Amino acid sequence: MKKLLSVLFALLLVAMAVPLWAGSLSITELAVTTKVSKGKPIDAVHRISHRTVKALYCFSRTQTDDTAETMIKHVWSRGGQVMKETDLVVKGKRWRAYSTLPVDASSVGNWRVDVKDVAGTVIKSVEFRIQ
Repeated sequence: MKKLLSVLFALLLVAMAVPLWAGSLSITELAVTTKVSKGKPIDAVHRISHRTVKALYCFSRTQTDDTAETMIKHVWSRGGQVMKETDLVVKGKRWRAYSTLPVDASSVGNWRVDVKDVAGTVIKSVEFRIQ
């Protein structure tokens, strides 16, 4: 009887873990860009002058095995302080989404964009500097 309960418990643990593996969300491409054209970033910004653009975009390409709709969040931070958060819907196994940051003289500094899942876990990050 103990052996049967042990086997059943082990099967229950495996059954509970399978949906976590099946629904894993990953970021296959992440870039801060000056423009998104035809669903793709046109460049990848690492350093840029605030005088050359009016806005920057954070582009995310996601991939998941799960067909259920979910969300990701772009968290824009400057010098460790959160400046903007944008919730984005992910509606398919492969999905693209982006958020926007207005840029002006007050935007100068070291920036980071964290992409978080619905649990608030950072999936991927990108860093850049506005001069």
